[in-house]
Amino acid sequence: MDTMMNIFDGDAFSMVSMTGTLQRLPYLPTFLGDLGLFEAYYLTTADVSIEIANGRISLIPTTERGGPLAEGSPEKRSMKIVRTPRIAKGDTIYAHEIQNVRPLTQAVFDESGNRRVIVRGVQQVVADIILQRQAKLHRDMQLTWELHRLGAAQGVLLDTDGSSVIYNWFTEFGVIPPTEVDWDLDNATPAEGALRKLCNSTIRAAKAALQGMWVEGRSYLMALAGDNFYDDLTQRKEVRETYLATSDAASLREHAQPYESFRFGGITWFNYRGNGGAVGVATDKVKFVPVNVPGLFRSAFSPAEFLPYVGTPALDMYSMLIWDDKRQAWVRPEIYSYPLHYCTVPGSLLGGRRT
Repeated sequence: MDTMMNIFDGDAFSMVSMTGTLQRLPYLPTFLGDLGLFEAYYLTTADVSIEIANGRISLIPTTERGGPLAEGSPEKRSMKIVRTPRIAKGDTIYAHEIQNVRPLTQAVFDESGNRRVIVRGVQQVVADIILQRQAKLHRDMQLTWELHRLGAAQGVLLDTDGSSVIYNWFTEFGVIPPTEVDWDLDNATPAEGALRKLCNSTIRAAKAALQGMWVEGRSYLMALAGDNFYDDLTQRKEVRETYLATSDAASLREHAQPYESFRFGGITWFNYRGNGGAVGVATDKVKFVPVNVPGLFRSAFSPAEFLPYVGTPALDMYSMLIWDDKRQAWVRPEIYSYPLHYCTVPGSLLGGRRT
């Protein structure tokens, strides 16, 4: 047993090496992550300083050449100190799971079709086992990040139980949450043009909240719709006639499918696919997310709580391997991340319900 456990003493399994290997694992894309909404900041501290400015962008009046200029008024600012949460998970590998590991002989073919035989030693085989466990932890971390991004996009970050509040960004910023709008999708005889009016008012409200942060021609509003909301919306006569009367009818048939997206009323509608648990949008709800708005969504990462990383800029994730040095009964890959995903203007996070 001592010989088997000694393979973990090498540099290949040090904390820094494990973290470096983790950084090279393939990225597992998630929807909000793929949108590129969040600007990442890598801190050297466990706290994030968030500046809150109450000033507004103002129109500049005309003045005579040579005359006095309009004077800007100082912005009222306040500072909020927020601690980054810790996300961590481990996976224990017991001695009996690796006690029969032997060198592995594997045949491979190069680009020219030539056959080569590769012999992988015990340490390499065990490293593969650990990397597989590490990859699973990595996937779990990606899913948890999506939960945190979704929380930032909705203004309230919930823990994995779906109810415990980690941060309510409306409360933290002293902002009254926007009123959830009834989209009246169960109405069999809606008023003509009612949906487009709701789209217009939603876009106007988002732009008003964002003020000068909204970039015309680049920024747009995306709706993350739950299943029932999306299904009822795509069946509404107003939506279907918009497409059926044009050459885009085929586009509606193709894109207004489960977990797809389409454009209507100046909004990109997307049927958000969660994991059937904490990561998702309630089936009768819709959340509107401003996209391509510089500085709106941010991710701040803190460094790990371990001595090798004291005073260093943060990484997205850290990995380490610990083992039972008293009984030598197990080894345990662990993964850590210290992210804070947040929206700088939570008043722009609008929501609606099906009925």
